[in-house]
Amino acid sequence: MSPSALVRRQPRKTVLGLLALSSFVLALPTAEAASDAERVGELEQRLLVLERKLEIQQEEAAAKAKEAPSVTAGDKGFSIKNAKGDAEIRFNAVGQVDGRYFLDDDGAFRDGFVTRRLRPTIQGSVGKLVGFRFTPEFAGSTGTGDSASIVDAYFDLRFDKAASLRVGKQKGPIGLERLQSGGAISFIERSFPTELAPNRDLGVALFGELANSTVSYTLGIYNGTADGRDVSTADDGLKEVAGRLFFEPFKNDYSAFKGLGFGIAGSTGAKDGGGNNNLPRYRTSGQNQFFAYDGGAAATATAPATPAVIADGRHSRYSPQGYFYYNNLGLLAEYIVSDQKLARGGLSQNLKNDAYQFTVSYVLTGEDASYRGVKPSAPYAIGAEGWGALELVARASSLSIDDDAFLGTTTGATASRLANPNSNARQADSYGIGLNWYLNSNAKLTADYNETRFEGGAAAGADRADEKALFTRLTIQY
Repeated sequence: MSPSALVRRQPRKTVLGLLALSSFVLALPTAEAASDAERVGELEQRLLVLERKLEIQQEEAAAKAKEAPSVTAGDKGFSIKNAKGDAEIRFNAVGQVDGRYFLDDDGAFRDGFVTRRLRPTIQGSVGKLVGFRFTPEFAGSTGTGDSASIVDAYFDLRFDKAASLRVGKQKGPIGLERLQSGGAISFIERSFPTELAPNRDLGVALFGELANSTVSYTLGIYNGTADGRDVSTADDGLKEVAGRLFFEPFKNDYSAFKGLGFGIAGSTGAKDGGGNNNLPRYRTSGQNQFFAYDGGAAATATAPATPAVIADGRHSRYSPQGYFYYNNLGLLAEYIVSDQKLARGGLSQNLKNDAYQFTVSYVLTGEDASYRGVKPSAPYAIGAEGWGALELVARASSLSIDDDAFLGTTTGATASRLANPNSNARQADSYGIGLNWYLNSNAKLTADYNETRFEGGAAAGADRADEKALFTRLTIQY
């Protein structure tokens, strides 16, 4: 049958089929469009999911960053601090190498180079309450290099800025210049009042700041040590009370007296016996001994034994002190009296030795002078214009021994003279001038000249020869 005949015989079915075919053909673009819209929707949904995942990752990374410790390194040392900021460990160090030369001494003193200080320090905090400091000394005693020692080893309980507790080996609170950092002192060696103040001692001290940090104080109980000495153990089981009260009334003001500070310090306690930590030996700015109490002597075929001088009771010190810094000018002064009961051969007496110092500093390059040293406004740099800071310093200092130390007899068991006038000076007066070059916050070159004149100290009551010391020093600290 031909197609035309089929159409004539089934007109209804044919029309319906054509209509269905045309509808299918017309519907094809619409289906494809719907499929594309679905794909776009799916892609948009996936993009939103990816964006949210990235946001979550960023939030997690930010949270981890907040919890991660921070590590810093700079001119003030190296530190690791936790995210909360309440736990930290810091690494600092100071190293000093001297060149020492004595003029007109006829070979009495040894010239040469000395490593004066080599002190790495670990300090920091464990939480907001506990602090610590540990400082070994690898240069040995007074730079001799003979053996290592521990300079500082203490823990702090920081209850409040107004009241904290320090336990362990620490600086005594008495000497003003003693409390300065070894890298900040004006001269290479400290002056005579430091010879009468204790250096480091073992004990417990309450300290803090009051009145918006314009008043500071320290009050402690210590083992007790001789003038100018360290202590590591309790020689006699007795204790010493020491304290300091210091005022900086204009510290927070914009006034000419902003750099004014003054105070009083002192100690008192009993000492018993001639242990190594109980009797002093006084030194010059050139670090040469000029006074020590007699140590006694064993009996010989021609002479009886003589007893040694020993500590025999109360030992007290007091020290008025102060400084004033105004722009590039600095003044520092202190006075100290050491009053100690000594005995020899059963005979006791009190001796009062005293010392003072007065130091003037002037920063030639215009930076501010301060108790903590000078910070150059234009640090020295190779190939740049900065030359650092230059500071000129001058000092007068004196130490006097009680005249009663040289009176009495030295014969046998009845010996009562505490010091031999033929080998120990009654008084030492020192005058010095120096120049400090602060290359930057970490390096300092120093040269100073000190001349010390003595009263007594030589045979037949003559004066000991003057000490003329030219010292140089390189200090590296961070």
